[in-house]
Amino acid sequence: MTTTDKRSDVVLCPGGPMLLRGDHVVTDEDGVEHATTRPVSAVCRCGRSASKPWCDGTHKVLPKKLRP
Repeated sequence: MTTTDKRSDVVLCPGGPMLLRGDHVVTDEDGVEHATTRPVSAVCRCGRSASKPWCDGTHKVLPKKLRP
């Protein structure tokens, strides 16, 4: 792989968001599509973010049993 190579990666953070590297389209629970706009985007997995489908860090204040 070269430095100009653009890979798309998905990383599941334990107890936290799903990180998307590269270009992706995320479909929310209402069927609305959201294109990623950053080099790395964090997608909510706990279901409690105020900015869904994106992570706003809410998972950090949840009890461990409620985290993804």
